[in-house]
Amino acid sequence: MGLPTKYLGKDEVIIRHMHSHVKELFLAIILGILLIIAVIAAFVFLPESVDPWGPWVVVGLAVILAIWKVFIPWLKWITDTYTITSRRIITRTGIIAKNGHDIPLARISNVAYEHDLIDRIFGCGTLILETSADNPLRLHDIPKVEQVHVELTELLFNNDQHYDREIDY
Repeated sequence: MGLPTKYLGKDEVIIRHMHSHVKELFLAIILGILLIIAVIAAFVFLPESVDPWGPWVVVGLAVILAIWKVFIPWLKWITDTYTITSRRIITRTGIIAKNGHDIPLARISNVAYEHDLIDRIFGCGTLILETSADNPLRLHDIPKVEQVHVELTELLFNNDQHYDREIDY
């Protein structure tokens, strides 16, 4: 689900819409698998002295943990987005209360990226956008960060050519 076109200005085009890299969900996925194994083990190995409520207590605790440590992180990941348009960079975060941050491309003075060994393995990194403000905006776990870096520098420093269409990836 991309940014609705009703939030775009006249002649503004979406260049790239993305979420952070799925590696943010690895711990949640592993915990979800462990919770499933724990519930199965509870039904198989708990002594009969705790029947019938023992396994169901384990199920209840597993559901609470799954909501807290699996479902909510996934919901946060799915609702946090980064969008690059022909005029600005738009960040949206939040599950219930939405927060947004728009940076006009004209305000960005430098674009850089960082990625450590783990980021290089997964093909992601941190995009750093410097503006006239004191602190640069750091967008963590951007997929294909090098490609996004090139696209942004082309948008910023080759401003003679205007994008008239969305680029498909």
